[in-house]
Amino acid sequence: MAVGEANSFAPNYAKAKISASHLIMLLNKEPEIDNLSEEGESPDIFDGNVSFEHVKFNYPSRPDVPILRGLNLRVKKGETLALVGSSGCGKSTTIQLLERFYDPREGRVVRREHAHLQTCFVLQVMDSIDVKQLNIHWLRSQIGIVSQEPVLFDCTLAENIAYGDNSRSVTLEEIEAAAKAANIHNFIDELPQVVQDALDQASKGRTCIIVAHRLSTIRNAERIAVFQGGVVVEQGTHQQLLAKKGVYHMLVTTQLGHGTV
Repeated sequence: MAVGEANSFAPNYAKAKISASHLIMLLNKEPEIDNLSEEGESPDIFDGNVSFEHVKFNYPSRPDVPILRGLNLRVKKGETLALVGSSGCGKSTTIQLLERFYDPREGRVVRREHAHLQTCFVLQVMDSIDVKQLNIHWLRSQIGIVSQEPVLFDCTLAENIAYGDNSRSVTLEEIEAAAKAANIHNFIDELPQVVQDALDQASKGRTCIIVAHRLSTIRNAERIAVFQGGVVVEQGTHQQLLAKKGVYHMLVTTQLGHGTV
């Protein structure tokens, strides 16, 4: 009877062994991109110009599904570029390559020379140096991302704001100044318009890449790049692209039809 009761735990024992082997495999795995690496260049000056050169990419978990198929795209210092396109066309993937969460399968992402030190807003910077040659901590410290669904840590608002700079102790005065710049120091009723105003203010003088889901938010962008099938098929302003009556015109018309613009 005792042996029979013990055998009832055999499936749990087998699951525990499998789980332990998976954990050990993860602990022993060498990451392709070492987030803790101290190697690479940390330039004292950099511009904020970004260039994708013949970039091809697919996610490691889906090696047979190409996402970017030879992307060529440039963003000038201080320019606001909006990326639009249907779901799965490579917009968000482009941002992940800028952050160096992944490396391209072919081609390269580079930064172009030179100018004054400047913090980027929604993107990455890389003058004529391949991002793989840059120190990963320095690279990501030059990038600020405002995501569609922001996450707050389980601590005070002040601590969440201060978390934006982990290299030093941030003073309360700096935290309050940042809150005022973001228009959240005094809460008001129309919070979404406050957020948009804050983004517009923060983007001044910085290179910005916007991944647009609602096309009405990027009508005033200096340039719009339309993705399709992992490449850029159209570029121009909102009015120029509408006049072409191409892919962008179709996207706008579709969203108007669904009332989501």
